[in-house]
This record gives sequence, C-alpha cells and structure tokens, in this order.
Amino acid sequence: MDSDTLWMALALVLVIEGLFPFISPASWRRMFSQLLQLSDGQIRTFAMASISVGLLLIWLLAP
Repeated sequence: MDSDTLWMALALVLVIEGLFPFISPASWRRMFSQLLQLSDGQIRTFAMASISVGLLLIWLLAP
C-alpha cells in the first residue's frame, strides 16, 4: 500500500462521515445528543467493535 492509497482511504472516510449530517442535520444532532449520554465503557465497546470490523475487512480485502 502506498501513501496515495492511504490518503484516498482517509478522504473516503471524511466523505462518508460528512454525508449523514449533510443529508439530515436534525437527525444527526439527535443521534449525537444520544451519544453524549452513553458511558465511557459503552463508547469504548462500540469503538473496539468498529476497529475490529475495520481490521477484519482490511485483512480480508488486502492483496
């Protein structure tokens, strides 16, 4: 993997992250306020699950 691929992946993450608040800002704001009510442990669990799925996908898709 070269640096261009890494930058392209980062750009894609930014585009995907920006879609929901752009399309539906009111729903995004409600979801974000609900996230603020979660405990640190719940946030860490969700983050670890996201990291695990991402790493699994990278492992499966990498040549």
